[in-house]
Order: sequence, then C-alpha cells, then structure tokens
Amino acid sequence: MQINIFETADQSGLEAALACKELIGDAIHTNGSARIVLSTGASQFEFLQHFITMNIEWDKVEMFHLDEYIALPESHPASFRKYLKERFLQYVNVKQVCLVNGEAEPQAELRRLNEEIAKAPVDVALIGIGENAHIAFNDPPADFVTEEPYKVVDLDDTCKQQQVREGWFATVDDVPKQAITMTVKQILKSRHIVSVVPHEAKAAAIANTFKREVDPNYPATILKSHSNWRLYLDKDSASKIYAWS
Repeated sequence: MQINIFETADQSGLEAALACKELIGDAIHTNGSARIVLSTGASQFEFLQHFITMNIEWDKVEMFHLDEYIALPESHPASFRKYLKERFLQYVNVKQVCLVNGEAEPQAELRRLNEEIAKAPVDVALIGIGENAHIAFNDPPADFVTEEPYKVVDLDDTCKQQQVREGWFATVDDVPKQAITMTVKQILKSRHIVSVVPHEAKAAAIANTFKREVDPNYPATILKSHSNWRLYLDKDSASKIYAWS
C-alpha cells in the first residue's frame, strides 16, 4: 500500500493522473495495450480533468467502468455512462469502450460484461471509496466471495443519501434501488489499484479503512490486501486518520 496526501484535491488528482500515466505506459510497453477501469462521482472530478491531458497512447487503451444504475436513462444527469462520455470519452480516443448499460435486461447485460472483462487482466483500476466505505456499489456488508466479475446489487440508504448530497438526485426516493456493479473479487484481480479520495465527506470512511481489520462492513478495508494499491488523499479526506491513533 502506498499512501499519498496532498494539500488540495486538485494536487491529489494531478499526482494520481501522473501515476496512472506511468502505469498505463508500462502496460502498453509490456503488452502492446492496456486495460483500465474508471470510477465516477464527484470525487473523481479533479483526477479526470488532469487524466484527459496526459500524454498516453489512448488508441491502445481499453476502458471499462465500475457500475451503473438499473433502468436509469443515459440522459439522466446521474447516469455514469453520461458522466464518462462528458468528462472522459469526448476528450480521448480510446481503442475500445465497454460501458455498463443499466437500461438493458440485467442478466443479459451481466453475461456480456462478464464475457468482455474476462478476456484479459485489468492493468489499472481507479477505485473510489464511498462515504459508507463502499467500493463500486458494493455497499456494506459487502460480498467478498462472489467470483463473477459483475453482479446486481441493492443500494443501501447511506449510499443513496450520498448521491442526493452530491446533487445527482433531488431526493432519496429518486435514487434507483438497484445497480449493476463490478464485484469485489474482480476489483482485486486488477494488477494496480489507484484510489483518488478527496474531500472532508470521505474522512470518516478513510479513517475506518485504516482503523479496521478487513471487514465486509467496511468494504474499502479489503483494498489493504492488494499488493499494488495506491491511495491519493487531500488534507481534508486525511484529516481523521491520526485521530484513531
């Protein structure tokens, strides 16, 4: 585990983008291509603003993402497909994109996603951490045992409340009840995991990630078991780390 703490969210995002550039470049040099997984949400704004400016051979990069709400139209402001098209895909010309289609029949979509991601290992996975310490939409108590790469999950109330606070939905009742998410086991198969987690709202989740043993009730704790995990914080998200000592 490598912990990187910077003064601002912007600096944290920049340094994470530079690290990802290096990791992706190494994968392309070794394999001729690279596979990446991207996170979404407000915590990734600064990272993506810098990531799209990196001098990367994007035409050798294949992109997946972590999750999508079931039955939410792509036109909705909270759609993760919309998010990625507006903040990433319109700026870089990647080799191939595999977006999670929450409007498709869920079981058919799971079969498609599981088949696609199983074709080769993921080189770099951007894995955010939610306010309830979720990773992707693996809310507590998270499933640490499912082998399939993607699954359908029920969203818990804390997760839904975060989506409202961040402005994606007007009320908790507007948040979809289910989503398709990458599973914990699939996340851990990534060769490198990079977590960009700025802002004070994430401070308790970060503190719990460090304080607790690996525990499904604090899903992000499982990231500590990965041999190549890099965590990027700002001073606000890191503010409660030392309060546990």
